[in-house]
Amino acid sequence: MPSSFDRRAFLRIVGLSSVAAGFPAFGQSPPKTSGLVLGHPEGAATGLEALSAGGNAMDAAVTAALVAGVVAVPMCGIGGYGGHMIIAKPDGKVSAIDFNSAAPAAARADMFPLNDKGQVKGGINIHGWLAAGVPGTLAGMQLALDRFGTWAMGRALKPAIRFAREGFPVSARCAKAIENAAGQFRKDPGSSRLFLKDGKPWPEGATFRNSELADMLQKLADANSVKAFYQGDIAQKIAAEFQKHGGLVTVDDLARYEPREVKPLELEWNGRMIYTAPLTAGGLTVLQALTTLKAFGWEKSDATDPKTTHARVEALRLAWHDRLKLLGDPEKVDVPVQRLLSSSYAEQAAERARQALAEGKALPASSDGKNAGGTIHITATDAQGMMVAITLTHGESFGAQVTVDGLGLVLGHGMSRFDPHPNHPNCPGPGKRPLHNMCPTVVLQDGKPVAAMGATGGRRIPNTLFDVLSYFVGQKRALKEAAAAPRMHTIGSLELDLSKNTPAAVSEYLKRAGYNVKTGPGANFNGIARETASGDLMGAVG
Repeated sequence: MPSSFDRRAFLRIVGLSSVAAGFPAFGQSPPKTSGLVLGHPEGAATGLEALSAGGNAMDAAVTAALVAGVVAVPMCGIGGYGGHMIIAKPDGKVSAIDFNSAAPAAARADMFPLNDKGQVKGGINIHGWLAAGVPGTLAGMQLALDRFGTWAMGRALKPAIRFAREGFPVSARCAKAIENAAGQFRKDPGSSRLFLKDGKPWPEGATFRNSELADMLQKLADANSVKAFYQGDIAQKIAAEFQKHGGLVTVDDLARYEPREVKPLELEWNGRMIYTAPLTAGGLTVLQALTTLKAFGWEKSDATDPKTTHARVEALRLAWHDRLKLLGDPEKVDVPVQRLLSSSYAEQAAERARQALAEGKALPASSDGKNAGGTIHITATDAQGMMVAITLTHGESFGAQVTVDGLGLVLGHGMSRFDPHPNHPNCPGPGKRPLHNMCPTVVLQDGKPVAAMGATGGRRIPNTLFDVLSYFVGQKRALKEAAAAPRMHTIGSLELDLSKNTPAAVSEYLKRAGYNVKTGPGANFNGIARETASGDLMGAVG
């Protein structure tokens, strides 16, 4: 990377991936460098600086994620419930790390009482100390550096510490988020001290500092390890706050937590290999829908025919039906992953889609209806060809909306991602990890990484990855074209959101087929592709 790199110009470009609203209608090419980092603006810029300083893609991605965990206060955090990442090494070996939140040992399937509408009474699984499980973010970053990075944790933490100590301007979006959460913050002493001044939310343009978080991160940096967060005096402070406020996480829960290095799910299609994050992430749903398209022979379809879009809608709806009914933590419940990805199951799904197309009608509805957002995605690659995709989150805005007083640690609400119905495979349980929607993904061709990608936006994330991959792999479009192509959102019901650039003929056809079609927002995508011949990098955001 040239030393004259324009940081402000880069922020203007990569910032699109963080602030773009709705579905994308564009692709964006960042400046050519020997490596590239996309995602949260300040995070991506510090990640690119890490590449310039000799770090590899993992060093850059972790540095960027830690900065985002300080600056993207509503979206993710050092105390965020965690996430997932996928790594493709230059030699084509691919691995994944699950650093999702774990439920405390005291969690039970019926821990969230339901009202007569099947909803949790008082929303205690959404906000408050019962909504927070063991935070996985720092443990995941540590494992990632240990396995795939070249930097020690202390070095990777430096930019995050600087932002926490020196502060950063409160954006309009952040100010609005604080205002919206102020009522809940007033109920929690730590959050009130951090986000309210004289009882009022921090305004746009004010400098937001979190010196207590900076002190905690500095202590971890000095030790070059996050161990004290899980097994030392920091862990004791965290557990004491949970006990004080009626939460369930204990020092033993923190000490037992370990991120998992796991085998990615994979699919060969059209001469490329797709690798995506397995359960408890959302990649299974993406691959299941793509496997149906493959069985359908969708890549040979006429892209201008409305029935081509109808096939994609039904493939995705069938995958969501199974997701909402069957999926949970594979280490705690039996999930039929192999069956769901099998060619025979895909052919059955493809036949159902064919029948729907022949009749011009939608398949019967299946959905439980919830969408949520509050997530950051980082994509990085280096000159050697390593590609990394990391997605991390609080859950919804500010997560549980509680803060560990004295540490400045805002906690994600991982427990909200469990299904509160006791007999569901994704119900709470001791040490269990909740199902989430994050889908960091890499694509290989001829045994070499050619793309890394991911998105933010709750349940819209798997659908966005499905959309982009169907074009990028199924139709072999350039990544920026795949990211700019029309998108859709469904979770199995007859409610169907279509992007603004969807042709009118497609919208009208789907309305006649029985869908309630409207224009709606989608997940924010960012990804990096490398040309196999020239090695040139292309970024796509939006």
